[in-house]
Amino acid sequence: MPLAFQNLTAILNHGFDTVIDVRSPAEFAQDHVPGAINLPSLDNEQRAQVGTMYTQVSTFDARKMGASMVVRNVADHIDGPLREKDGSWRPLVYCWRGGQRSGVFSMLLSEIGWRSQTIKGGYTSFRRLVKAALYDDPLPHKFVLLDGYTGTAKTEILPRLAARGVQVIDLEGLARHRGSLLGEMPGGQPSQKGFETSLAVALEGLDPSRPVVVEAESSKIGQIALASSVWASMLAAPRIVVQAPQEARAQYLARAYRDIIEDPEKIAAKLAPLRRLRGHSTVDRWIDLSRAGSLVELSRSLMDDHYDPSYAKSRKINERDVLANITAETLDDTGQERAADAIAAALKSF
Repeated sequence: MPLAFQNLTAILNHGFDTVIDVRSPAEFAQDHVPGAINLPSLDNEQRAQVGTMYTQVSTFDARKMGASMVVRNVADHIDGPLREKDGSWRPLVYCWRGGQRSGVFSMLLSEIGWRSQTIKGGYTSFRRLVKAALYDDPLPHKFVLLDGYTGTAKTEILPRLAARGVQVIDLEGLARHRGSLLGEMPGGQPSQKGFETSLAVALEGLDPSRPVVVEAESSKIGQIALASSVWASMLAAPRIVVQAPQEARAQYLARAYRDIIEDPEKIAAKLAPLRRLRGHSTVDRWIDLSRAGSLVELSRSLMDDHYDPSYAKSRKINERDVLANITAETLDDTGQERAADAIAAALKSF
């Protein structure tokens, strides 16, 4: 009988040796149960073939063709990735809705002698639990925003806080984007569903009775939208503001964004949307600084003419209580460590 999980805690603590996602690789890449491996019962092309036959020929022919493909694929998995599993191995199998793909796969594993189970409702039921955690109910967690002008090393301070026992969530890390016009990271962003799964799992592992530090963000990080309950909690959260001298910030930005700002062609493409807002002459000057390799001067100009005015405007709109103002004289390792110490100390009174 398929297993029904009533909440994220239950499904994340399933107790099985391996979770197997038998959906196609494309479905798996979009999102999946954390820790699952992908052993597709139908690959991307086969799934498309079966779907075409289902709509253009008949349900019977589609099911027959699909069954033959599934059996052959399961045999390949048993003879390949599952070859070394002994008789005590316990797998938990799921597909999209907990139907035929996972049922056939689990049945064949059970016939061998493995104690295989399926998830009732498949991935759809898991997705429903993630959605409930992020959209349906207010979050029980108490957020504190780590705020400050662009270039104050907030993202790099987060893991230093975690090392001091502070609860943190790196939203930019989960979204794989640095949260600004130049924030694109190698490999691109996850799907919206994949991000929400990572965020829900991160929140699940935190103690709601203790504060959680997150970096102050807008409601979107790149192309990823923050879940409504998370955004509502952030809007109501107090702030700890990190401050640093302009030169320290410029030096830091030149290091942190070097992969983008040292490439004139790349930065020209990234800054093109700012021509109407900041003017052609300003954007052309930025591109010229990139061509000249004047990365610190470019960073300083970006702060003066774009990032700082934008931050000042958003801060007027989203005023929040300030728990502490932390000044970092430098933003090298030593400066970041000192800032983390000060922030951790300030949180003790919250």
